Amino acid sequence: MSAEAIMSLISSAAQPGDTLAALDTPSLILDLDAFEDNLKTMQALAEHHGVALRPHAKAHKCADIAQRQIALGAQGICCQKVTEAAAFIAAGITDIHISNEIVGASKIGLLARLAKHAQLSVCVDHIQPLKSLSEALVAQDAQMGIFVEIDLGQQRCGVQTIEEAVKLAQATAALPNVWLKGVQAYHGGIQHERSHEARYQASQAAAQRVQEVIDAIAKVGLECPVITGAGTGTALFDVASGVYTEIQPGSYAFMDNDYGQLEWGEGATFQHSLFVLGTVMSVPTPTRAIVDVGLKSTTAESGLPRPYGLTGVTCTGLHDEHTMLDADKSVHRPPLGSLVKLVPGHCDPTFNLHDTVVVMRGDTVEALWPITARGLSR
Repeated sequence: MSAEAIMSLISSAAQPGDTLAALDTPSLILDLDAFEDNLKTMQALAEHHGVALRPHAKAHKCADIAQRQIALGAQGICCQKVTEAAAFIAAGITDIHISNEIVGASKIGLLARLAKHAQLSVCVDHIQPLKSLSEALVAQDAQMGIFVEIDLGQQRCGVQTIEEAVKLAQATAALPNVWLKGVQAYHGGIQHERSHEARYQASQAAAQRVQEVIDAIAKVGLECPVITGAGTGTALFDVASGVYTEIQPGSYAFMDNDYGQLEWGEGATFQHSLFVLGTVMSVPTPTRAIVDVGLKSTTAESGLPRPYGLTGVTCTGLHDEHTMLDADKSVHRPPLGSLVKLVPGHCDPTFNLHDTVVVMRGDTVEALWPITARGLSR
């Protein structure tokens, strides 16, 4: 038997029309009803405050998901990497902000070539890659919007002072084939503050800092048409700040377990829509069940996955191929062969572990959506 014939024996984990019970595992599944409600909630929140919504596609890397966000009114999408953006452009999405710094001749060259096929923008926090990008765009006879990124305290990318921001804005205005589109100000760390009040206070302080930068750039005669940033955890506060003109949430569409532990308060309610479906493969003790989902199907850097809809059952460990569940003595552990839905701790890297997301309407498979940009991290 040929290698091709042997590999052909491996069937898809699901087909449209299958019931949940027929799915092979591990499978990444999306509850369409909850997903669609989440999209509508965030879109309505942004529109109510007159702020553009540009969802972050690094959360899912899936063109089908991005197209549904745009169909509801999203401005476009964010990507984090150039090759990631290329995959979405190939899928027909042509309004993309790369919310990251891009350095290196190969990446900058690709970015400049892509700018001939899409409306692109990118972040800068140093003059050197800005000049290199300008030169590459001149060579391609292409244009690109530039965002000066400021560090709001995450200690990742971004200029450290208002003076640096002003100088980069002036440099952008002076160089050919690039134009100052605005300022990016995103504080990833405060997105995960559990307390509603703590996130509010941190977001207010961040917005004040952003306003100081905008004012300083305005004093040298330059405009920042777009102020972009924010995320799922602070979106409710940032849309009402009067500072941001655009927000970049990503996880809101799925609500992983990390975000699910936040105090949300009033104003927006999001549901878990993304799950990793597993099968109980072993029941070695009366209170322990082992599921066939491991680190190759979900991740643990933001905490262990949570069993969904199983009262008294907790996840106690995640290994390469196994998830350990323990049940209180007062409840029954899941039986051998049963299906278990796990809410991933972090949706972004979980999507990147799968080729396809199985889209469910109720208990029926409606579609299979490819993870378009899986593995594209350059």
